[in-house]
Amino acid sequence: MTIEKKPLLFLLLATATILVGTIITMIAPFKWINDPKLKIASVKPYTPLQLEGRDIYIREGCNNCHTQTVRPLLSDVGRYGDYSKTGEFIYDQPHLWGSRRTGPDLARIGGKYPDAWHYKHMADPKSMVPKTNMPAYAFLNRPLDSSLSERKMKALKFPYTPADLEALKGKTEMDALVAYMQKLGNDIPWRKAKQAALTGDLKNPHAQKDTVVLNEGKAIYARECAQCHGADLKGEVGPGLLKSGKADADLFKAIYSGIDENGMPAYGDTLGTDKVWKLVTFIQAQ
Repeated sequence: MTIEKKPLLFLLLATATILVGTIITMIAPFKWINDPKLKIASVKPYTPLQLEGRDIYIREGCNNCHTQTVRPLLSDVGRYGDYSKTGEFIYDQPHLWGSRRTGPDLARIGGKYPDAWHYKHMADPKSMVPKTNMPAYAFLNRPLDSSLSERKMKALKFPYTPADLEALKGKTEMDALVAYMQKLGNDIPWRKAKQAALTGDLKNPHAQKDTVVLNEGKAIYARECAQCHGADLKGEVGPGLLKSGKADADLFKAIYSGIDENGMPAYGDTLGTDKVWKLVTFIQAQ
């Protein structure tokens, strides 16, 4: 007689299987993630401002559209950086890993862009990412209520000083949210400039600056660069690019690999070599 013909036994076995799976996949990880042995030395507790930003992030439902975990898959690692480690979330109560990416993952967003980029993006997302469906959060430019900050820090056993709490005075909710965004992934030294494709002689194949190349470069600039460097190349979030004095090869490297020092992301993977050269040609012709 098969087990399907013994409903009570089948029900008990199915229940046991589900319980074991639940313990392994949901309950056990909560113990692992808070295991002091898994702590990463460079990962620090949230400051009062960052913690307030995290609470605003949760309040506004940002975790409904953005995950905060990079899976150990080639597609994830290639786009977002090194995959997430348990010790990164030692101070997250609760964690905000999520499972749905309506927007991009934010586990590695800290330090990717300068503060000015985040302020502009939060206030008017389409000004930075034209195709986004993210709503505007300009209303967050209002005073931050920090009346519960000290109690939160004590409850979470985070180190704090009266000076830290005093520094919250005069801050806005937008300040707190940007501080939290810049914290995400920034304690892990994972970000490295991508130099692999930059070997050999970097010679501009479009140095003749024909009209077709310039028009293509102009379109790429409007789509990828104008939000930070201004439609007229005079600068805004990023520096102005008119008559920069850079050689073609140096400008190519900056665009292709990014610049960690000022938060400029790398465009080599998304644009490819030929489009980067066309972009360089357009910029140098202005």
